[in-house]
Amino acid sequence: MLVAGGGYAWLVGARAAAPPPPEPALSVEVLDREGRLLRPFALADGRWRLKAQAGEVDRRFLDMLVAYEDKRFWQHGGVDPVALLRAAGQMALHGRIVSGGSTLTMQVARLLEPREGRGLAAKLGAKLREMRRAIQLEARLTKREILGLYLTLAPYGGNIEGARAASVAYFGKEPRRLTLAEAALLVALPQAPESRRPDRQPERAGRAREAVLARLGATGLFDTPEAEFAARAPVPARRLAMPMLAAHAAEAARRERPSVPVHRLAIEASAQMRLEELAAERVRELGAGVSLAMVMVDNATGDVLARVSGADPLDASRAGAVDLTRAVRSPGSTLKPFIYGLAFEDGIAHPETLIEDRPARFGAYRPRNFDRDYQGTVSVKQALQLSLNVPAVVLLQAVGPQRLASRLGQAGFALKLPPGEIPGLAVGLGGVGISLDALAGLYAGIANGGEAHRLRERVDSAVTDGEEARRLMSPVAAWYLAQALVGTPAPRNERAGRIAFKTGTSFGYRDAWAVGFDGRRTIAVWVGRPDGQPVPGMIGREAAAPILFEAFARLVTRPAPFGPAPREALNTRNIDLPPPLRRFGRMAGQVGMADGPRIAFPPDGASVERDADEPLALKVSGGTGRLTVFVDGVPSGTPASAAAFFWQPAGTGFVRLTVMDAAGASDSITLRIREPAGVAGTPAGQLSGR
Repeated sequence: MLVAGGGYAWLVGARAAAPPPPEPALSVEVLDREGRLLRPFALADGRWRLKAQAGEVDRRFLDMLVAYEDKRFWQHGGVDPVALLRAAGQMALHGRIVSGGSTLTMQVARLLEPREGRGLAAKLGAKLREMRRAIQLEARLTKREILGLYLTLAPYGGNIEGARAASVAYFGKEPRRLTLAEAALLVALPQAPESRRPDRQPERAGRAREAVLARLGATGLFDTPEAEFAARAPVPARRLAMPMLAAHAAEAARRERPSVPVHRLAIEASAQMRLEELAAERVRELGAGVSLAMVMVDNATGDVLARVSGADPLDASRAGAVDLTRAVRSPGSTLKPFIYGLAFEDGIAHPETLIEDRPARFGAYRPRNFDRDYQGTVSVKQALQLSLNVPAVVLLQAVGPQRLASRLGQAGFALKLPPGEIPGLAVGLGGVGISLDALAGLYAGIANGGEAHRLRERVDSAVTDGEEARRLMSPVAAWYLAQALVGTPAPRNERAGRIAFKTGTSFGYRDAWAVGFDGRRTIAVWVGRPDGQPVPGMIGREAAAPILFEAFARLVTRPAPFGPAPREALNTRNIDLPPPLRRFGRMAGQVGMADGPRIAFPPDGASVERDADEPLALKVSGGTGRLTVFVDGVPSGTPASAAAFFWQPAGTGFVRLTVMDAAGASDSITLRIREPAGVAGTPAGQLSGR
């Protein structure tokens, strides 16, 4: 009697000295933007243990679990005396253990601190420690927290622990909504997880499920017809692989923050899955050693909604371990739109401006079109849609390759050049390096009205690098580009006009590109060999563009519309353009072309102080006919024949001045306007010719 009393006091006293329960090790989880599982990582010993909470699991499954395992769970304080007395009576009657009398809380205590020893005394001692620990758990945790621990730690066979891991492994889904058959199986398995493993003992698993259904038949949780239907449902005879969506992005997130248990990326799981399926299908048609990658970006935020880093992360023959979305490659012609965008912004060209596509030489550099043919006189819009090389280089010479590279870098997407090299005219045709995700971010900037966001990989950061947009080009230039690119001829068997897009092929057929956007999203596609070896005949239009169009088709029924034209946009025919914009006249290397205008003063890049009383002198040499000056791409004043202009800047900061003659030839400089100490600027300036 004294021993029994002491044991009772030892149990009851447990509440007064209840230590916090140990924190179980959990699998690291990478989730999508909505909290859906992209990829879990096994523990160091190979076990899968996914954290579960009672509120995130099917309610009827929880009710069945409590009714089957511990029907007084919500009333007792960790130990159920009625269940213990019943278990003792059954043991005395049958001479063996029929039921253990353990509550769910006692089972959690055992799972947190596994018992040791096999003898009767060891088992009794372990049972007493479980009872004491259960009382302590009830003192420190709520009932739902205790249920969450059980749902996280319960064994389900092999290296599967917890209801979430079991549901994903056996049913391929989270346990938020379970059928009656699935719920009954998850209730039955922890009782004998190895002997009832569905993937090894499906018949035993089925019988255990039927026993659960039979025992709970009178609880009112389900009716007889539903139970009979559940009993006939097939038992999953194999385990499914754990999800591995966005494998490289998930690995990068874990590597970036190794101590964080749950990572939440900006990726959309449904879009990621569809694009990965598309990549797996199309890669089989591309030939041995060829892979592909895709990136999808939200235009308005820069969120990376999908990142397909390769056709198969486990395919060593296609360098599956390499994240091809971040690899630096030659972009071919995909940078051409940004040349045209700067020309539009400077006011030296308009989509309807006529330009010559004919042989030209730029020093020792002589660009040629892909088909070795020339189109003659075309509109700037047509030159972009047909991806003509000579017009692109002519415009790049006008806007400046260094300025192009600087503008892309200022937007957050720097071009890669060998150490010590500066951008030259070859940049416009792919003579530079860039990654697929950077290219996607740049095109998203076009779609976003000229404002580019740095790519945002995750949505669980307090501070992100994708919140502030940076100016890539003017809204008018971006709108002109979008309207031109939506008219690019579609690949074979695809409908034109659905998306704005551009293709590219690097020198030697090493990289095939296609980047397209609608009013909401941008998708970039790369096809090639990860080792950089050429693939003869592989071009962007035939290898990458069909994949781009298929990607949009799988994701959206109807592409999102583009925004309205900016108020300053000039949507008109060539004949109605101002005379300087009707034809782009400067063409290097062509006999008979007049020398274009040159801004002799101030020099490009100069920093000048604004004087309210003295306007700044702008001196121009050369040029044909009347001259027009553009301030940040906007005509300022009426055309004049004078070679000296006086400009009164009324604001501070950087400004782009462009002078164009009557033949369309132009020159541009960038100035920094600063105020004298203590003087504040105003937002406008005046220009006059003398």
